[in-house]
Amino acid sequence: MKIALLEPLGVAPEMIEELSAPIRVAGHEFVYYAAKTTDPEELIRRSAGCEAVMIANNPFPAQVVKACPELKLINVAFTGIDHVAQDACRVQGITICNAANYSNQTVAEMVIGLVIGLYRHLDACNKAVRTGGTSAGLMGREIAGRTVGIIGTGKIGLMTARLFQAFGAKVIAYAPRPKEAALAMGIEYMSLEDVMAKSDIVSVHTPNIPSTRGLISREMIALMKKDAVLINCARGPIVDSAALADALNEDRIAGAGVDVYNVEPPIPDSEPLLHAKNTLLAPHVAFLSEEAMVRRAHIAFANMKAYLDGKPENVVAY
Repeated sequence: MKIALLEPLGVAPEMIEELSAPIRVAGHEFVYYAAKTTDPEELIRRSAGCEAVMIANNPFPAQVVKACPELKLINVAFTGIDHVAQDACRVQGITICNAANYSNQTVAEMVIGLVIGLYRHLDACNKAVRTGGTSAGLMGREIAGRTVGIIGTGKIGLMTARLFQAFGAKVIAYAPRPKEAALAMGIEYMSLEDVMAKSDIVSVHTPNIPSTRGLISREMIALMKKDAVLINCARGPIVDSAALADALNEDRIAGAGVDVYNVEPPIPDSEPLLHAKNTLLAPHVAFLSEEAMVRRAHIAFANMKAYLDGKPENVVAY
């Protein structure tokens, strides 16, 4: 069987060699591409003859899927799979698995970092020191005692909730189905409207699926407190970015920390959040830590071994 890793995984080549050794020992051909490409024709070339390919967050469009009739598995070293042409995979009977849970801690810590950055004006503090400024106008706020609304109580959402609780915040949540683990943590579920209206900090943690696109709509943002902040380290399309930018520019909410957009960085100048006040923006790095990259590499290759053993794991789509 031919297997190809189509892009880097953010770990040393020596780790890729070590993790892929059992595949080669078992008699399979393994090919590793150390440079990322988004060119469909190049992806087709790299995937030619493969029964299984491994990717991270690189788009894998329908054009590529249809050009690979031998493909049976797309092993995604990422949590979300919305960058893979799932309908085309379904037609061809291609299994998709993911690297669930590799970034839970890393994303949750990024959420906390963005809130602290906003609450303590860290960007402005840095600029003040470098330009001869003072503490004038830089009084901050504490997380302790605030109400945090978690939108989506999957594992990342719950990890984030635990960290906020450690800071002394009260956590409320919205999700289509309550989780026993959340209830055991003392989290109170409410309607989306109530969570948006009651929270000092709103943190988004849902997947990007048809039912969640635009979930944090103009109407939902309008319910937020004037001194509330919104954090999105999930997926860009979940939040109406134009509505969020309007609310920020009109001082109807106090701030936003955003790591994800409707397109992958570099972000075009047409993105409304680039021109919004009181924002702390990051180029989709919430998942990106040394520890998380090692975890996901191990999970991805464990997924590969499970597939080769006839017992696929972390399957998210057929």
